[in-house]
Amino acid sequence: MPAEVEPICPTFMLNKCTHCDARGSGVCEAVPEDGLTRLSAAATALSFEPAQRFITEGDKAEHFFVINAGTAKLLKMLPDGRQQIVSFCGPGDFLGLSVFSLYSYGAEAVEPVRLCRFSRFTLRCLMTDFPAMERRLLKSATFELTLAQEQMLLLGRKNARERLASFLIARARATGTCPARGRPAVPPQVALPMNRTDIGDFLGLRIETVSRTMTALKTDGIIEILPRCGVIIRDFDALESLAACI
Repeated sequence: MPAEVEPICPTFMLNKCTHCDARGSGVCEAVPEDGLTRLSAAATALSFEPAQRFITEGDKAEHFFVINAGTAKLLKMLPDGRQQIVSFCGPGDFLGLSVFSLYSYGAEAVEPVRLCRFSRFTLRCLMTDFPAMERRLLKSATFELTLAQEQMLLLGRKNARERLASFLIARARATGTCPARGRPAVPPQVALPMNRTDIGDFLGLRIETVSRTMTALKTDGIIEILPRCGVIIRDFDALESLAACI
């Protein structure tokens, strides 16, 4: 079961929101400073350990979630029990959007995760009081559609090297270790809290193929594999060319 953190007092919660890792991104970014106490009061703070699920596919979609810290994976289950990871999410990401009354995907912690949970009714009230939140949600939904289209290309047309290169470039940009556009000034170090099985599920590859391709990129001098959950991109241009299928 998740560990639930109850608000202690408005001053404490205001300070907590102000220093939250997700404050400068996602829907929380749209709330002005004088609205943080209201935002805090509307949220239930939860924490999850690795492999704990906080959204179950097919359950009634009653809540929305904003990740404050850690990494989670979104997944779809196939009738035969296999799973397809459709996305990895981090601080600032907003989860739970659904055009139906049921969740269309599941969500599970990859590493220790802290998040805020909002009821659908509460979030609607917040969007009424803070219209910028609704605009930010629309932007988030548009971005998710773009990612879904890129994922279709990745799974449908790219080979193993191109898929892994695309994944590493996307992780580097998403986690802020290199700019959203252009080349980084220094070789970016990319954290990979997910295991290679999860990477394979996301990329549509067997774990053996993921390991073999990582080793090949290392041998070619494109990446350096770190002892603990990550890589350093040594040749960013080469990796980006692979990702772009050049």
